[in-house]
Amino acid sequence: MRDLIGAEWRKIWTGRAWWAVAAAAVLMCVMADAGFVQQDKEDVGSTGDITSTLVQGWFMVELAAAVVALLAVTREFGNGAISRSVLLSGGRARLLTAKLLAVVGSGAVFALAAGALAAVSPWLFLAGHDRQPEWTATTTWTLLGVMLTIVVGAVWGALLGLLIRQQVASILVLLVSTWLVGEGLLRLVPAIGRLTIDEAMASVYRGGNENLLPIPWALLVLAVWIGAGTVVARTLFLRRDLP
Repeated sequence: MRDLIGAEWRKIWTGRAWWAVAAAAVLMCVMADAGFVQQDKEDVGSTGDITSTLVQGWFMVELAAAVVALLAVTREFGNGAISRSVLLSGGRARLLTAKLLAVVGSGAVFALAAGALAAVSPWLFLAGHDRQPEWTATTTWTLLGVMLTIVVGAVWGALLGLLIRQQVASILVLLVSTWLVGEGLLRLVPAIGRLTIDEAMASVYRGGNENLLPIPWALLVLAVWIGAGTVVARTLFLRRDLP
């Protein structure tokens, strides 16, 4: 099993897609934080709030972790290599387990990298300004929420890839659900919108919207989404024909 997980791990980091997606995510985070510190100081709150917001901005790495996991899964369906992988791995269930464990590991790598960058970002972006970073307990919990969200995002991306199997369609579903569905429902029907996986993630990294769930309930919603997605993806992967 160790060799199988290692093989899936190497598949994730093979090619240029992962670092291109990661670089784009880092650029978005840098632009978001840089834009934030240029706002009127009267509008951005206390120094502690500013520090937490700069850390929170790195939640966007979650999208990169999800896309990288999604590409790693759908690539094999697209080129027809998934059947050969099943034969070499000793069964569909073993291969699925190895893929998900490797994806959790890749999500942890993204989370650690984003956590390190997020932790130093207040000192970088406030350098030369009249305020100094103020690290509070809220900032610590925000950082942990961002890192947890990135790991969950990687798993969710892999599950979408296993469910849809087609690369372009999977990416479109991921982007539309991330940017439109969750936030749109939260504005139109908050009672339903806050139950989406994206808005539950927003609650965990303290997204600031008053309609979001309390963090303990948001964690439960995330567990339900990941659990249900895993069950459905596993069932389809074990039963549906492979290309």
